[in-house]
Amino acid sequence: MLQGFVPFPEDFAARYRAQGYWRDQSLAQEFAAVFERFAERTALIDGERRYTYAELDAVSDNLALNLLDLGLQPLDRVVPLLPNVAEFVVLYFALQKLGCIPIAALVTHRHAELNQFVQLSQARCVVYPTAVREQGGEFRFAPIVERVQAEHACLQLRLVLGEAGPGEHSLTALIAQPAKRPVADLRKVRIEPTDPCIFQLSGGTTGIPKLIPRTNNDYAYNSKVAAEVAGVDAESVLLLVLPIAHNLPLACPGIQGFLFNGATVVLHANTKPAEMFQLIAQHGVTHIKVVPALLIRLINDPAIAEAQLDSVKQIQSGGQRMQPEVRIRTRQLFRNAFVQENFGMSEGLLMFVRQGDPEEVLLETCGRPVCADDELKLIDDDGREVPDGEVGELACRGPYTLRGYFGVPEYNARQFTADGFYRSGDLMRKHPSGNYVVEGRKKDLINRGGEKISAEEVENLILMHPAVQNVACVPMPDAALGEKMCAFVVPRAGTTLTLPELVAFLQTQEIARFKLPERLELLPDFPVSTFGKVSKKALGERIAAQLSEEAQAKALAA
Repeated sequence: MLQGFVPFPEDFAARYRAQGYWRDQSLAQEFAAVFERFAERTALIDGERRYTYAELDAVSDNLALNLLDLGLQPLDRVVPLLPNVAEFVVLYFALQKLGCIPIAALVTHRHAELNQFVQLSQARCVVYPTAVREQGGEFRFAPIVERVQAEHACLQLRLVLGEAGPGEHSLTALIAQPAKRPVADLRKVRIEPTDPCIFQLSGGTTGIPKLIPRTNNDYAYNSKVAAEVAGVDAESVLLLVLPIAHNLPLACPGIQGFLFNGATVVLHANTKPAEMFQLIAQHGVTHIKVVPALLIRLINDPAIAEAQLDSVKQIQSGGQRMQPEVRIRTRQLFRNAFVQENFGMSEGLLMFVRQGDPEEVLLETCGRPVCADDELKLIDDDGREVPDGEVGELACRGPYTLRGYFGVPEYNARQFTADGFYRSGDLMRKHPSGNYVVEGRKKDLINRGGEKISAEEVENLILMHPAVQNVACVPMPDAALGEKMCAFVVPRAGTTLTLPELVAFLQTQEIARFKLPERLELLPDFPVSTFGKVSKKALGERIAAQLSEEAQAKALAA
């Protein structure tokens, strides 16, 4: 067993096997049957490139064999920093065939995040594009990967999407060049179904993301049950524009769930509405995954007036709560589509609304669990269950919900109850229908369009600025993204600070761009709670009131 991994207790594992949730097969074994069953169907589309199930199987076999020659072994950790391209999918299945563990990093992550992932996981390999375009120019990955490699002896392999430079191997070449080994060598690889098949990332509040081990058994079931509730069948076509490694696009039901059913996945590397509308019409897309911020952009884009959207049957929204007005407007524009709100966490638990739910349930709730053996309770600060209808912290356990983060036993002791319930930090109440309503969260996070930002992580970096005496980062409301980050700063005596100066400083710390504050407020001191702690609640109310006043003043001026 991988040191630092917390397994499911044996009595619970036995129950999940008896119920048929766990099949005791690796993801590689699960998909071997899928690739054979749907061999001639189209599995994947990326621009002009198309892969049948048989071709996806063959090309991932070939890559796996070449990676085997490079020395990758079962349980080796690999960090892919790739956009929504076919190579990610090929790599993902190749790693599953080797029993390696990908870490669900994003192409938007930079040195700070990559360094943390490698340190936490002791990763042996990083995979990245040569460069990506971003605001202000082009970002090249090789320099930051070289620095991380110099700091961590465990990191031995660097794979680049494109032409290899010094110290690199070309992922493109490894996919294309015929393997020297026979495919039979892959069948000799031993993979335990109870071992992790991926490390998803938490939106943790401690400044360092936690690694979420998802096992072969639980992750396969996760995708299958999500696909069933989302109405996926062999004729379904998914348009995937959300970041490909996130739990929702990858597995809820995502790539895994659609491929389990012989469906087609269309990849696209940006969220421009006009391009999405074109792909919907071109490929007869039936399913779209969105966060509310993206859906708001889609329904307000002028191009929607001419878009052919009748093929869309389901729009799955997650990441943050959708306002009823957005759902109603979406129904008017996507005339044949069911808007399926869901609440999900990379740690496991999934809740979806269902077709046929009453109107008020669809508009007000985030759904109910997808599995009969998902166990939920809403608890107070002392761990006692609150009465139905009252707000409490969501605690959960079940056949696809983790029993512990990787390698952090002290943290796990705080985040899990003695009987194995995961304390999520999400505040909810139970609706009379049996569905659940999200009421907020205890975690100190900013939810920027579905990307969870640890306030503490950014605060720790801001505190390094010589002009900053104290800082508190809080969410501020935003019509498009739901929330953005406002940094409240108490400057040191005799100093001042502007937002461009602060952003420029944070960029030298090499964090992902989505973590940069988008407003700065200077205060002589912070409001405090009755316990003497900085009152982020008061700061949040302050910035919300300021934004409201500014909007009113702007409206009057117009």
